[in-house]
Amino acid sequence: MKKVALNDLHEKLGAKMVPFAGYNMPVRYSSDLEEHNTVRNGVGVFDVSHMGEFVIEGPEALDLIQRVTSNDASKLVDGQAQYSYLPNEDGGVVDDLLVYKFKEEKYMLVVNASNIEKDWNWISKYNTKGAIMKNVSDSHSLFAVQGPKAVEALQSLTSVNLSDIKFYNFVVGPFAGVEYVIISATGYTGAGGFEIYVSNEHAEQVWNAIFEAGAAFDIKPIGLGARDTLRLEMGYCLYGNDITDETSPLEAGLGWVTKFTKEFTNSKNLQAEKEAGVKRKLVAFKMIDKGIPRSHYALEDASENTIGEVTSGTMSPSLGYGIGLGYVTIENAKIGTEIYVAVRNRKLKAEVVKLPFYKA
Repeated sequence: MKKVALNDLHEKLGAKMVPFAGYNMPVRYSSDLEEHNTVRNGVGVFDVSHMGEFVIEGPEALDLIQRVTSNDASKLVDGQAQYSYLPNEDGGVVDDLLVYKFKEEKYMLVVNASNIEKDWNWISKYNTKGAIMKNVSDSHSLFAVQGPKAVEALQSLTSVNLSDIKFYNFVVGPFAGVEYVIISATGYTGAGGFEIYVSNEHAEQVWNAIFEAGAAFDIKPIGLGARDTLRLEMGYCLYGNDITDETSPLEAGLGWVTKFTKEFTNSKNLQAEKEAGVKRKLVAFKMIDKGIPRSHYALEDASENTIGEVTSGTMSPSLGYGIGLGYVTIENAKIGTEIYVAVRNRKLKAEVVKLPFYKA
């Protein structure tokens, strides 16, 4: 099992460590509820250094990215990031990812930890024109400093005006005494904040500086448990649950990052699917009856016909009731539709709702 650069530090902090995506990762330091609320209301730091980073360079870099990703990377300006996905050839999704543009002929792809090798092999297969590819995943750390107090907590660490970095934009500059750090206004929590990319040799220095600077704002380390409840309250998809090699990106609601103004992997089939109309849809639902929806629980209509399946579910710490995502037949996907979650021998009432569940 792999270890992130700061593995020993997390163990000293008393984190409960668990295997996740092939890495030994901190799932919590105190409690999921406390850590969730810290990020929603203040500021917390996730070590998500297990994520993968590929640098794509050279005259053919953009062409390769355009061929393998669904979104239109030609629209990116320097210092901008873009959410996208890698379609497979069978109508499903290899992975979802972020595309960063540094300058002409230099990009970075940020992929899910569990898919690093799969994604690298997939993109390499299409690299027929000689784009320069570098897998820098093992040499970089990634800290997600998330929450409404993130700007205040971090501003003393850099000469970059953090308030000026717009959502899904980034700056490369000095941070915590390190000359080259990527400061990105992105995240997976919906709470605001930044993702900090730094080489492993400076990881501990930057981590410690963040906690020193953030002490006045009651900054805390946060584990993967709270990361899951935070992302689910926003309705953000999790690869392996809500999107997979078998799920249609159009059914998953990823039509907004599927640009048919260019050709990409399986684009003709996806366009035909769009024109024909999808038969099922990933929806958000909240529990009306008391209960917690869990992945793979069946979803039913009032007549006990199976209409789909839960892909993600939890008790929302911010809202105090059960929430979930799941695929249902298109007839049952309309907002306001009553559906039922099959929990053992019980049928618990739920309602299809509009995302996000939590509105700041």
